[in-house]
Parts: sequence; structure tokens; C-alpha cells
Amino acid sequence: MNKTITVTGNGKVSARPDYVRLTMSLEAKDSQYDKAMEMAANKIEKLDACLVAVGFEKSAIKTTSFQVRTEYDNVRDKYGGYKQVFKGYAVGHNLKLEFDLDTKRLARALTAIAQCVAEPHISIDFTLKDPTEVRDEVLKAATENARRKALVLCEAAGVTLGDLLSINYSWGEIKVSSRTDFVLSEAAPVMAKAFDFEPEDIDLTDTATFVWEIHK
Repeated sequence: MNKTITVTGNGKVSARPDYVRLTMSLEAKDSQYDKAMEMAANKIEKLDACLVAVGFEKSAIKTTSFQVRTEYDNVRDKYGGYKQVFKGYAVGHNLKLEFDLDTKRLARALTAIAQCVAEPHISIDFTLKDPTEVRDEVLKAATENARRKALVLCEAAGVTLGDLLSINYSWGEIKVSSRTDFVLSEAAPVMAKAFDFEPEDIDLTDTATFVWEIHK
């Protein structure tokens, strides 16, 4: 049986964000289903209008999820217990808007959203438009790291590194996002008109495990 060495390689690559993803959520509630749906449609229409007014195409505002749920209140009955009483319908709508990173364009979008009567909740993500190349670089870095470790260990142990026998990789999804935390507060309509900043670089890490033969 051939002797082997198993080494896990760690890869890390940093990249500058070049893309912005705005995630917006809207919710409408009413005791009647039709009214709740009408309110939700009205909010989406107003949000679309606000963003179109500052230069975005309506087709760029994409729906990521839509849900309708029923809500109930817990009401105490005359025996001291609780029972659920129907309260109404809640219509939730999540949307996203993505574009190349441009702080002036982002400022216009944030100002429009902050001033919109639809009052959406918003989160901002600084990412990469095409993360494929950076993900490849991480894997290459992990491979080089593993081989370097294996060579050092073999040299220290007085053996020679042989053929590569196997690679174990999980193929999990790597999150490609800057750690910059951007919060849209009540002051945003004023602040968003004149700000310039550089989001923190995106740090991507990944691992892979390699098995080599070793020879004396």
C-alpha cells in the first residue's frame, strides 16, 4: 500500500467591489384581501416611479419574492385562555435593483428611496458583477497553499512528494460581498446627496483537501 500525505490548502483573495445590489422590501396590511393587494400594488408603483424619476429603467427593478400571509391576534376568552382571532392579510414584496458601482448614482437611488412615500425597508450590498475570475483565483491560491505545505512537510520528514491522488472540494457557494455596513437612516435624504466613499474590499476564502503519494 502506497504511503500518502493529506493536506488542506487555504486560499484567500481580496477584490475591489464593482457592483451594487439594493434589496427593498414592501409590506401592506388590511383586513380585506383585495384592499391589501391593492395597497401592495400601489406601493410598488410608487417605488418604481421614484426610481425611474432618477434615471433607472423600470425593467431593472426585479421581484425576488412575493408572499401573502394571514395574521391573527391572541385574544383572552372569558375562561382565561387564549384563542386566535383573524386580524387580516399581509402582502410582502421583495425587490432588487443592481447596477455598476457609482457613488453618485447610488446617492440618487438612496435619496429617491428615502423620500418615497412607499417607505420600503432597504439593505445595500457591495459585490462583484462577475465573481467567476475571483473565485477561480481563490481555488488556485488554495491549491498552491496545499502544495507548498506538502513540500515543506515532506522535506522535513525526509521523503519525496509523489503523484497527486485525489482532491476533495465541497463546491459550496462562496459569499461575494463587502463587509461594509451601509445603513439608510432618517437623515439619508440629506446625506445621500453629497457623499463619496470606498467600500471595503471583498475577502474571499476557500479550502480544498489534497492527497499525494510520498516516497522515501
